[in-house]
Amino acid sequence: MLIDTHAHVNFVAYKDDGDEVIKRALQNNVWLINVGSQYDTSCRSVQYAQKYPEGVYASVALHPIHLKGRKIRAEVDPYELIEFETQEEKFDFKKYKELAQNPKVVAIGETGLDYYHLKSEPPEEIDKIKNLQKEVFLQHLKIADELAKPLIIHCREAQRDTLEILKSFQSLLPERSDEVAKSKTNVVGPSISSGNKLRGVIHSFSGRWSQAEQYLEMGFYLSFNGIVTFARDYDKVILNMPLERLLIETDCPYLTPIPFRGKRNEPLYVKYVAEKIAEMRGISFDEVARVTTENARKLFNI
Repeated sequence: MLIDTHAHVNFVAYKDDGDEVIKRALQNNVWLINVGSQYDTSCRSVQYAQKYPEGVYASVALHPIHLKGRKIRAEVDPYELIEFETQEEKFDFKKYKELAQNPKVVAIGETGLDYYHLKSEPPEEIDKIKNLQKEVFLQHLKIADELAKPLIIHCREAQRDTLEILKSFQSLLPERSDEVAKSKTNVVGPSISSGNKLRGVIHSFSGRWSQAEQYLEMGFYLSFNGIVTFARDYDKVILNMPLERLLIETDCPYLTPIPFRGKRNEPLYVKYVAEKIAEMRGISFDEVARVTTENARKLFNI
């Protein structure tokens, strides 16, 4: 069994065959978390999760790139060009918190900071947009804390500010027992929030080993996707970090792993990420599958 901890079958790329893609994954013993990036895609992730009694879960949030409308264009490599237009949305704390209380919502995300796409902004606008991203990120942290749910964090070219915000927020949290945390979510089983710790995953981790160490020290997990099958940027992190804190994902429809570069990604392809990590660490595929599945179950309480 494998768990794709970051999928977007709730996106328009699957408008004609989303259920087929999900069923194909489930038939091959791959579970998935559909991650929202706006209110509509967050609602769609919940709708998908409710259709399946087991194996499909949801995460809800407003992605930082959707705080302002713009055209997004990013060339991953010669095989993949990502292009789309964002629609500006104002964050509504009450709406997102209410949606996040659905029992099939296992996380708050993806939320965080994205400075990569600010390069085309006028210089006088950049600080304003960064401050707005930070403000909305903090609102998501409050929802995660109040509902005792883990975070799925997006961080692109903003590692310093992301680490600073997480450390600062965590330092202000009151001590809270596991029993209090569980009472917030009314769930049975291990609490996903303990003491004064935020918990969650840095999805599609793209930082240095020194930054990875700081996230790990705070109790966060790091997740990797198809990038690891065609780039060597994060080999040191994958080799050095504890396997017990590693998660796998697809980030589909993007970042399709080898051998399917150039085609639309899907949750089923998470097995190629697991295979590559097994190869890199010199362990069996079964071991990677077992541990990363246990990690996902523990973090997301599934």
